[in-house]
Amino acid sequence: MTASPAAPGLTWLNSSTESDARAALRSVCTARSWIGTVLARRPYAGTEDLLAASDDATAALDTGGLAEAMAGHPPIGRPEPGDAASAREQRGMAGAPEELKEEMLQLNLAYQEKFGHVFLICATGLTAEQMRDAARARLANSPEAERENVRTELTKINRIRLSGLAEREPQRA
Repeated sequence: MTASPAAPGLTWLNSSTESDARAALRSVCTARSWIGTVLARRPYAGTEDLLAASDDATAALDTGGLAEAMAGHPPIGRPEPGDAASAREQRGMAGAPEELKEEMLQLNLAYQEKFGHVFLICATGLTAEQMRDAARARLANSPEAERENVRTELTKINRIRLSGLAEREPQRA
């Protein structure tokens, strides 16, 4: 997705105060080093430049940074109450049969027990069955392989959220 340099949210991000931009970026990714890297590269000529900065910042996250980022994501099947973005991203689980929701809960718990963090997947556009199948498959991974899966999924999530931030009209105080 390419946006013009005049995308309203991008214009706002480029010109906003550091504290306002930091708060907006925290809604995308909660890793402090990611936020710092994305802030430091302002102003952005276009959305693609913003996404490239995000990709670089995500690739540079160490284990602690990944943990910080994952702490900002609710488990699949349990979107953050009152968070429209979380509910939208996990829409595929909303209409799932109760048995599948229960299985996803058990998979989330097994995943968290094995890896020490939530099962992170870019759920946008996925069905409940696809998310369940991914959780099942990823439980077989080594911690090292799973860390890279998490980084890949986080990159996708950050891109979707940043694209939305860049395109939408900024909130006025």
